[in-house]
Amino acid sequence: MTTILINLREKALDDSSDKLSVAGDSKVILDIPPLGGPISTGAARRRFWTRKKIVADSIATQPSVFDDPATLEVYRPPPEYENSHRFDPLFRWTWKEEFAVVRKIDLRIMLWAWIMFFSLDLDRVNISQANTDNFLNDLNMNTDDYNLGNTLFKLCFLIAELPSQLLSKRIGPDRWIPSQMVLWSIVSFSQYWIKDRGSFLATRCLLGFMQGGFIPDVILYLSYFYTKNELPVRLAWFWVSNYMAQLIGAFLATGILKLRGVNGVAGWRYLFLLEGILTLVAGVFSFFLMPPGPTQTKAWWRPKGWFDEREEKLIVNRVLRDDPSKSDMHNRQGLTLKNIWTVIGDWRQWPIYLLGLTFLVPVTPPQNYLTLSLRALGFDTTQSNLLSIPSTVLGIITLLIFCYMSEYIDSRIGALLTLQIWALPLLIVLYTFTTSTSNWVVFAVVTLITGYPYVHPVQVAWASTNSHSVGARTVSASIYNMFVQAGGIVSANIYRNDDKPLYKRGNRALIAITVLNIVLYGLTWLFYRSINTRRDRIWNAMSPEAQQTYLDTTKDKGNQRLNFRFSY
Repeated sequence: MTTILINLREKALDDSSDKLSVAGDSKVILDIPPLGGPISTGAARRRFWTRKKIVADSIATQPSVFDDPATLEVYRPPPEYENSHRFDPLFRWTWKEEFAVVRKIDLRIMLWAWIMFFSLDLDRVNISQANTDNFLNDLNMNTDDYNLGNTLFKLCFLIAELPSQLLSKRIGPDRWIPSQMVLWSIVSFSQYWIKDRGSFLATRCLLGFMQGGFIPDVILYLSYFYTKNELPVRLAWFWVSNYMAQLIGAFLATGILKLRGVNGVAGWRYLFLLEGILTLVAGVFSFFLMPPGPTQTKAWWRPKGWFDEREEKLIVNRVLRDDPSKSDMHNRQGLTLKNIWTVIGDWRQWPIYLLGLTFLVPVTPPQNYLTLSLRALGFDTTQSNLLSIPSTVLGIITLLIFCYMSEYIDSRIGALLTLQIWALPLLIVLYTFTTSTSNWVVFAVVTLITGYPYVHPVQVAWASTNSHSVGARTVSASIYNMFVQAGGIVSANIYRNDDKPLYKRGNRALIAITVLNIVLYGLTWLFYRSINTRRDRIWNAMSPEAQQTYLDTTKDKGNQRLNFRFSY
């Protein structure tokens, strides 16, 4: 007997009932629960603002390929998928239930992901606060040595990206991410004992190796719980932890660095020691607070789990209806060399990788040198740390505004361009400054530059969306982040010791790169628009029978399929 689901894509929310015809050895009629009304593109853009207008008790289940008899079996999750036992194409739920479950996910999963990223950034950026406590002078180093340390950190971070992702995919992010945290925390507090340039460079390398891959690992983990429309906004809040680490780190540094001289020890040594121990504690807790997936939250220390059976079904089915490719691999399944090479050779993703290399370069050198610049302007240690706070607060505000704007206008490139448009006039003003320019004017402009709209979460989610499969998403996230780290290496070597204090040569380079980025985003928009237009023309020219034959027989996968449309 063959089971066939009729196409429910166009059924309205107020349908009282639908019927399922089953053909084969016999014929029966089964009641099919109604679907929720499809959210139109325009409504989806305004979803955040109009959310209260949704009727709480109405059906939230959205139409998908699982409602079409011709595509159900094509996209049905395989038995190996860890959540396959909760998949049910007939399962329905209300908006009230969905909102409640999403809130629970936010509190149980997202909040701890935020704390873990906060821990990473606390250990990654405290070198900036250490600089305000004569860190370079104590180790007989100059800014070129500092640049080399940042370069080696980025290089090792880059090298570790793909191996870390592959290991995470093999053993599971719930095991690998806490292990990473413990390892880098040990390196971080070990910086208490560095003695010279050599030990400084060694710890920078080790820290980069231990932290590399963490970000794409966590993003992959979050994708198990969230839909692709929810993820960019969650990633925006995820990256808020980056700014909070700078903000809270500045206050912590203001107090900890006052320990300078206690037991004859520099304040920056206490900074590395205490913050490293703090993140070590977070790493140990992560072993107990990261379940493998939505249907695997039960453990001996959590016997009832976090979700009941209905909540598990809701999470699994809403995520798969949004993106059926998420069942392609289970969460303990490794990748083959062939998988990796296929993703590397996917030229459709190359524009996003290239933008990852260049898009943050215009604002990174001023940000890296903020505390050093403030000291050079005559501010003391405490003042320099406190004066870094306004740019951090501004960064949080612009990050959230422009990431929400990306969803509201439904344009990735539109939101991403704001960073370049923000930076260009400010860099031009910075280039005009002379040694007689008021310190407070310099502070104001540098604060505005370093408070730029950090639209990186939008670009990360963009790369993930255009990958369209778990395996491809795993590798492409690593490749993308490798390009971002390579951009960090470029950024670390733009401001040079022989160009200070005004860094005229460096600022000219930053202005040129900003203009280049604006051109690259325009070309990328044309690139993806032309691919989508061509596919629309071919797909719409095919008869329904030809379309189904293509779906049944094609060997195209992921974003190669004719019915796949790129986000831009």
